[in-house]
Amino acid sequence: MFLKNIFYLVFIQWVIKENILGFVVSFYIKYRKDHIYMHLIESARFNVGERKLYLGIPGNLVSFACKSAFDKGYDGYLVFLSKTLLVNHYMKTLGARILYGNYMAIETVAARSLVEKYYKD
Repeated sequence: MFLKNIFYLVFIQWVIKENILGFVVSFYIKYRKDHIYMHLIESARFNVGERKLYLGIPGNLVSFACKSAFDKGYDGYLVFLSKTLLVNHYMKTLGARILYGNYMAIETVAARSLVEKYYKD
């Protein structure tokens, strides 16, 4: 098998007050070593839709993945498989574009915008 996971991260944020899992993102560097593949990003049910408790958490997690892609020398390039209902949402909120099917990419300009939004240093 030629796929080699050089870097793998699972970020989990607990909502301490309620002692339940709030958000998770998992990503790794693909074997081509030219982008990061975001394997998973999920929000707890209480933080989805118009009545969500916390704003900006998924965007922050995606910006962290994009920042990691810049740090690794991949020009911020991030690829992920979107749920069908979220494709337009990711295009609008993250600047993602469709590669094929439900595979999407966040390219350099959009990645830089996300990183600058969430990492103001």
